[in-house]
Order: sequence, then C-alpha cells, then structure tokens
Amino acid sequence: MTTTMARIEIEVERCKGCGLCVDVCPEDCLSIGNEVNSAGWRVVAVVEPDKCKGCAMCAETCPDVAIEVFK
Repeated sequence: MTTTMARIEIEVERCKGCGLCVDVCPEDCLSIGNEVNSAGWRVVAVVEPDKCKGCAMCAETCPDVAIEVFK
C-alpha cells in the first residue's frame, strides 16, 4: 500500500482569510493562522500537512485562487 504525499501551498498575499477552505477540508489540515498579509488579513495556515490526501477541495473552494495542491 502506497501513501499519497500531497502538499498544500497558500499564496499569502491573495488570501483574505475567509475560511471557506478550512470549512471544506475533510482532513482538518487548514486553520486561520496568526500570520497577517500586507492587506491586513489573517491568512490560512496548513496546520496538519501530513493529513492531506490531495483532494484539492480547498483549492477548488477558494474564491481568491490562493491555494495550490500538489500530489
């Protein structure tokens, strides 16, 4: 049995911290973090990277196209 190694990248300057990706992630990989971008938004952080299965639901849901998922 092989394990899928997926990686989530957040483009911090595009993220407005709306939390839609946090709500839709079935593995609870994401959370609103403490980092603030130049626009003053608290941005999303990857808090459980090892749980990511690469479904890309977060990227598909993001209205600002701030998330990319690599498998």
